Amino acid sequence: MKEKIKAAFICVHNSCRSQMAEALGKHFAKDVFESYSAGTETKPQINQDAVRIIKQIYSIDMEKEQYSKILSDIPQVDIVITMGCNVECPYLPCKYREDWGLDDPTGKNDEEFIRTAKIIEDKVMNLRDRILSNEIFSTTNA
Repeated sequence: MKEKIKAAFICVHNSCRSQMAEALGKHFAKDVFESYSAGTETKPQINQDAVRIIKQIYSIDMEKEQYSKILSDIPQVDIVITMGCNVECPYLPCKYREDWGLDDPTGKNDEEFIRTAKIIEDKVMNLRDRILSNEIFSTTNA
């Protein structure tokens, strides 16, 4: 059986955007790729606003299976998606990399968290489609 493509969602603290992306990747694209998230630093817990909004919109409890991780806590991946942390973005070896340029909603209102979640959902679905159509790289070679 062919190994599934592994995608990592990376940002500095691994507490908000990357955690949301991991949860939505597992929810919407688990048939195409495995989702992981990590950062160069960790937080004691996932951003509680992100946890609440993801639970409210998608009925996913991020705290059930997810926690803040550093880069060495995840397996080697094929795809690295950085969340938009600019110059501080951690480096992780991979076959394909892109930056989603997302503003951090931490400390902002629920509308910002909802907007960020919807953007991540769209980007996860787009990534899934591009992998399936071999736009990113041929899945037969992965």
